[in-house]
Amino acid sequence: MASAFSHVIVATAVGKLVQPQGAPWWYWLAGATLSVLPDLDVIGFRFGIRYEDLLGHRGLSHSLLTAVLFAGVISLALPRQNVISASRLFVFLLLAMASHGVLDALTNGGLGVAFFSPFNNARYFFPFNPIEVSPIGVGRFFSQRGIAVIVSEVKWLWLPSAVLVALAILVRRLKGSRG
Repeated sequence: MASAFSHVIVATAVGKLVQPQGAPWWYWLAGATLSVLPDLDVIGFRFGIRYEDLLGHRGLSHSLLTAVLFAGVISLALPRQNVISASRLFVFLLLAMASHGVLDALTNGGLGVAFFSPFNNARYFFPFNPIEVSPIGVGRFFSQRGIAVIVSEVKWLWLPSAVLVALAILVRRLKGSRG
């Protein structure tokens, strides 16, 4: 899995690309929360749920269907206050949560991601796996291994996210100066 830091950074970059003008604080909080939510599945280890099970790590919680359902429910539940449409919020939340599985499928460890669960529990990786897999657990993250993960994520996720955000800001400014 990618680290929680990187999931939030990528979701924030996505949010910046689709954000309405003056997005409220809850927009960012909802995106950040959904971007890390799938990893709550690691709690299953304590209850004897195996990694490869439907409810195991990178299983149902990482699926596209779960992302659609959570994004739909939350986009309807949040108070939009005429700042953002439900459909625009849905797209952001869907991309924020679905990005979690995408990032995990770019890592070099684990069993893959069950994108199509519960219909198909097969696990997938992308052909290109440049991201160092993050250790499970906070204690193991703050180690030499964790440093290697952060270095990898800065190179493959944080810098590209920063470039996308900078481009989005530049495009908006250019559009604003022409209007």
